[in-house]
Parts: sequence; C-alpha cells; structure tokens
Amino acid sequence: MSNKAFGIGLLTLIGFPVFGFLLRYGLDLTKLPDFLQMQQFQAIPIGYGGMFGFIYAFIALPLMQAPVFDGLSYRMETLIGQLKLTFLGGIFLSVCAGVGEELFFRAALQPSLGVWLSSVIFVAIHGYLNPWNWRFSLYGLIILPFIVLLSYGFEFFGLWFAIAAHFAYDAVLFTAIVMENRAKKTKHESRKIATFEG
Repeated sequence: MSNKAFGIGLLTLIGFPVFGFLLRYGLDLTKLPDFLQMQQFQAIPIGYGGMFGFIYAFIALPLMQAPVFDGLSYRMETLIGQLKLTFLGGIFLSVCAGVGEELFFRAALQPSLGVWLSSVIFVAIHGYLNPWNWRFSLYGLIILPFIVLLSYGFEFFGLWFAIAAHFAYDAVLFTAIVMENRAKKTKHESRKIATFEG
C-alpha cells in the first residue's frame, strides 16, 4: 500500500468524524458518547449490516464491471491500481471508510438532512453524480440504492449497522479489484516473458 493510500485512510478515519462532530455538536465533548453510539455496538446490528453490505457488493460488482464503463478514467480499478493497494491495504481502507464516513454522513448529517439528501450528498461527494458524464451518473445510480438502504438501516439498527455494511461492501469490492488487477499484471508479465522467449 502506498503512502498516499495510507494518508487517505487516516484522513477519512480521523478527519471526517472530527468535522462531523464539530458540525453537529460544536465543542460539547459530553455529546461524544451520543455521537459514537457505543451502546448500539452489538452483534446483531453489526451482523445484519455486514450481511447486507456483503450481499449488495456481490450484486453491484458485476454491474460495475459492465462493458458500458470500459475506458472510464475514474473507475475504481484505475484508482486502486494507482494506489498500489494490497489485500490488507483494502481492508484498512474499508475500516477507515466504514467508520469515518458513516460517522460523518449518518451520525452528523443524516439527523438534520434526512435519508435522501444525505445519501445523494454521499454519492455526489464521491464523484458519481456528474451531469456532464452519464456513465459517472450511471455508476452513481448503482451505489445510491445501497446508500439509501444503509441510511434507513441506520434509522432502525443504529450507527454500527451502517459502519458494518459500509465496511463489508468496500472490503468485497477492494478485494475483488485487487485480485483482478493482480491477475491482469500476472497475465501481462507472462505475455512479456513469452514475447522475450519467442
């Protein structure tokens, strides 16, 4: 994993929650337990969240790899290749995104903005709602139902459901893409060796 990927992970894990807490509660540190919702850190909501994220990722992955997205410069595969991400790096980024982004979007924004607006902002901030590029927006429409359902899950099961779902979804996608990039690299190196030997 590159230093850039590590830095992005730490910024997400620390920066998003700090900004979200300040946005919602200001400097009132007595509200920290409410923000973190540690009383809801329980096996059942975490298990439900993990299963939901895992299942949705396996539904979304083939859609995201459809030929319509070929050549899209912002594809996740391209970004992961640039970050030199390993399997463990993908797990690290999944934890950082799951915790950091859900604390910001669900615990800080959603109580004020509601499910739909906070979900649309989430997808837009990730760059997947682009009125000048329909393929970006199509990518976003694959992700948006997951975020909306995750947001409703937050309302019913709490923050840790959302964190587990986000982590599981990202972990599946990162793992699949790291494996795919590794296979492409091996195939490319095999061709080079064959060409050299030929």
